[in-house]
Amino acid sequence: MERQAKYVGIDVSKATLDVAVGTAKEPSDFWQAANDEGGIERLIERLTADKNNPTLVVMEATGGYELLVAGAMGAAGIPVAVVNPRQVRDFAKAIGVLAKTDKIDAGVLYRFAESVRPEARPLIDAEARELQALVVRRRQLVEMLTMEKNRRAAAGTSARLRKSIDKHIDWLEEALRRANDDIDKAVRRSPLWREQEELLRSVPGIGPVTARTLLAELPEMGDLDRKQAGKLVGVAPLNRDSGTLKGTRTIWGGRAAVRTVLYMATLTAVRKNPVIAEAYRQFIARGKAKKVALVACMHKLLTIIAAMMRTKTRWAPLLGRTDLIVQASGPA
Repeated sequence: MERQAKYVGIDVSKATLDVAVGTAKEPSDFWQAANDEGGIERLIERLTADKNNPTLVVMEATGGYELLVAGAMGAAGIPVAVVNPRQVRDFAKAIGVLAKTDKIDAGVLYRFAESVRPEARPLIDAEARELQALVVRRRQLVEMLTMEKNRRAAAGTSARLRKSIDKHIDWLEEALRRANDDIDKAVRRSPLWREQEELLRSVPGIGPVTARTLLAELPEMGDLDRKQAGKLVGVAPLNRDSGTLKGTRTIWGGRAAVRTVLYMATLTAVRKNPVIAEAYRQFIARGKAKKVALVACMHKLLTIIAAMMRTKTRWAPLLGRTDLIVQASGPA
């Protein structure tokens, strides 16, 4: 007898896990478990007790509270997808679920798993999580530093206020230097990361911040094809057509932190990278707006990088391009 597909939605909070399980359109079982090692161990035992392991478990990214349960399920061989909360909110609105409780949220995640069936991806290991945390902290410091500098500019003639802000700016700049050192040490401790960073930085336009953000925020980069990479980062153009109306293609969703550094890298690449510069010129010559051309070049640069990581091949331009780059990126 063929086993029924079993889907699980888990609403994660700091202390608890609200679980919805079922094999049909609606969840048939709800319960709550503690978000600690003992509670997660009992949760996995309960999910696998009937010898019909879950087909897919879906939970939202919650700033780290999901890591323990996702890691334990991955180690137990249970497919897990950690999804963007905005996707789930939009899905809930689409199916008419506007109320919000932990149990309702778990049910929505169950229905998201059963209907959308997001792809389960390998979980990153402890070292990769550490690098990710360091990169996130660095980004937070940069944002705080920018805000404080803006506040200083708006402080007017108040010497006391400017002195207070300057003191905080000095502290943030020192914290940023320490964060950069921590990231540098983490990368250098790992032979694999050193190798991957060297591959990434061989690409004209890719600097240390972009390379390390890609390593931390897109660890599956070498396993992605052209479409998967574009969709995951949010640089693949999405159709907005209805009937005879042809809407403007837009990009949406994806990993914002990766998209931000990729945009900055592309701004450099259109000046210093022969392949991306030529693609940009071709897009502009076809009448594309500059912003549209930049987004297309972001997609092209990401595709090239993913191919390089997949084949472990450094950038080695021959007359401005290589066989790898031509095959990976396709026509401009």
